[in-house]
Amino acid sequence: MGIVDSHCHFHLLANHEAPDAAVAAAREGGVSYFLNVAVDVESRDELLAFSDRHPSVFTCLGVHPSGTGTDPSEDELVRLAADERFVAVGETGLDYITDSGDLTWQRERFRRHIRAARRLDKPIIVHSRGAPEDTVRILQEEGAETVGGVIHCFVEDLATAEACLAMGFYLSLSGILTFRKAASLRETAAAVPLDRLLIETDAPYLAPVPHRGHENHPAWVTHVAECLAEVKGIDYQEVTDATSRNFFNLFTGATP
Repeated sequence: MGIVDSHCHFHLLANHEAPDAAVAAAREGGVSYFLNVAVDVESRDELLAFSDRHPSVFTCLGVHPSGTGTDPSEDELVRLAADERFVAVGETGLDYITDSGDLTWQRERFRRHIRAARRLDKPIIVHSRGAPEDTVRILQEEGAETVGGVIHCFVEDLATAEACLAMGFYLSLSGILTFRKAASLRETAAAVPLDRLLIETDAPYLAPVPHRGHENHPAWVTHVAECLAEVKGIDYQEVTDATSRNFFNLFTGATP
């Protein structure tokens, strides 16, 4: 099946020529499939065109919790994300680190995305930073378990992990898993069942060890897989097979 980078942003790489080269480099390294994640609706046509050019690159549509572009209504989100080439709604969620003050608008945006995802019957890609309690509460209140999804770049404790798993969500681990100070995250990853985990780069952000300080690339998701295999005391191939299988089980609109 091949390795899957379940969350990256080809269109945010520094050089205009970089996205096509990044796909080629990752495929040479054994990474076969990718989810190119939207952070705004303005990039909609660009995302679709890139996936049309690279059938192994799936995509989705949503507005990052801290995004400053167009803030579509629920109906607009449904209309914009209805194209069958979008396999999910997102990324969406809460970010209490980047933004501060009265963040009611963020919570309302998050709720609109969940409602749109339910109407479209598509899973949700959730960004949660500094807001574990509110993220879980809003997902529960909005009935997100009916469509499921993934908490991308998961960094929270085991109690939060279990609350998300109880709603049928997957947890995606990024290069943060490899960081020296991420011992508690590695403990949580060790406790989460392998059949509920995904791996990602969040490229161009969060480059894993040994590439910290550089622009991240989807090819480097292999470092996350290696670290997860070590954390769980299992074979690397078992990790890559399981996380790829989990990806396609969640994103049923993506065809390997």
